[in-house]
Amino acid sequence: MCQSPDRRLNPLWVRLQDVSAKAAVWALLAGVLPLNLLAVGCSPHTVQPVVLPIDPPAIYGETSKLVRGADDGGRWWTDFNDPHLNELMERAFAANLDLRQAFARLEQAEAQLRVARAARRPTLDASASVGRSRQPTPLFEMVTADHYALSLPAGFEIDLWRRLASLSEAARLETAASKEDLKTLYLSLSAQVADLYYLAREQQSQLALTDRLVASYADTLERVESRYQEGLVPALDVYLARQNLATARSRRPPFEIALAAAEHGLAVVLGVYPERDLIGPPAALPLPVFPAALPSMLLARRPDVEARLLRLQASDARVAAAVAERFPALRLTGDAGAQSDQLRDLLGSGNLFWNLLLNLVQPLFDGGRRAAEVDRNRALFQEQLAAYHQAVLSAFREVEDALVAARAGEERLERLAEVESDSAAALQLALEHYLAGLSDYLPVLAAQSLYATAQSQLLTARRQLIAERIRLARALGGDWMEGQVEEDLPATHGRSPS
Repeated sequence: MCQSPDRRLNPLWVRLQDVSAKAAVWALLAGVLPLNLLAVGCSPHTVQPVVLPIDPPAIYGETSKLVRGADDGGRWWTDFNDPHLNELMERAFAANLDLRQAFARLEQAEAQLRVARAARRPTLDASASVGRSRQPTPLFEMVTADHYALSLPAGFEIDLWRRLASLSEAARLETAASKEDLKTLYLSLSAQVADLYYLAREQQSQLALTDRLVASYADTLERVESRYQEGLVPALDVYLARQNLATARSRRPPFEIALAAAEHGLAVVLGVYPERDLIGPPAALPLPVFPAALPSMLLARRPDVEARLLRLQASDARVAAAVAERFPALRLTGDAGAQSDQLRDLLGSGNLFWNLLLNLVQPLFDGGRRAAEVDRNRALFQEQLAAYHQAVLSAFREVEDALVAARAGEERLERLAEVESDSAAALQLALEHYLAGLSDYLPVLAAQSLYATAQSQLLTARRQLIAERIRLARALGGDWMEGQVEEDLPATHGRSPS
């Protein structure tokens, strides 16, 4: 039986052991590092291509004048040429609370990305311990001893199957999707501000119209009362004229309520407590045109659709990570430090130690957990794929709906303008006949009611057409949000991870 030489009698043996240990370490590093380099890009999962089941149409089905012309994807609301609206937009972008929440979610996604990337890097910790123990010796004497240790444990997982790389890629795609969500919110917010602004403008115009009608009916009442006093008309005409005036006055409160509600809603969007007088003095309702451009440009300008695509790709990356989880994991751990029973001798050369361990783990039996996780992630990918296809179809539907609504709104506005013109002429003629004694008051009463209704409907139709064009601008998306996001990013978001 071979016996090892006494180390005290053979210093050469000690040196040979040290040399052998060092050689083993360097051999291990020389073998592991090239293996890690060769393993880069080796994934057991094939990236799934994303293909639309149906190619997008070459042209929109709606053939109104709105589909002609070029859409530059810029700040669409500037086409209204309303400085007050432009100011409200800037205030909303600066203080809206939904935007602040979205920025916080983007920051969370960026932090999660840094966490995922950190898993691919080596770890190094510092460990220190101090202890005292009391134990009996073989001669039953109690010995008290101190123990001091200081070490630097390190670890690194060699990503043979790109599991960590896939998780990092999924986090990167989720971060990009969060940024697209933020752009979607900017687009929705711009439409919400414009909608509320012009809704308030309409109610403001309705109040001004009501005041004009009240003044007109009051003037008519004075004329009827004057003719009654002269004995030219019966008392019934006076009562009908008073009734008409009271009806006109009763129209005012609902418009006041609607105006206050629109302004209060606009204030909350601006990030302030509900207040009034946000829209400025009365002004006409403009009707800008937003060309729809080509369908081929739609998907590139819809951030919500892009977010769906990014999350679909992230889902595929998580499938790759789940598949890689079923393959062997290779981890390299090491520890170096010193230990001693005397604090002053802790860093002495005789108290230093180190160790290096290469650990290979192959899952053998887990009750089907890893296989089920792969199946779950693949099913999730199919769900996200269907959701992406649905988002594409919905985007085209929204544009087509907005185009049809805008065209129909234009036709309705033209018809109502004719009604308003004809009812104005009818009222003028009925009033002339009444004052000339050629007819009773009922035709005047009917003509006043029709004219008031036509004017009010014309204002509502004009505002609704503005709303449909805002809806179209929102459905078309744009590329202005990218610059707005970069402009409004807080100082902690100097740049988004790529």
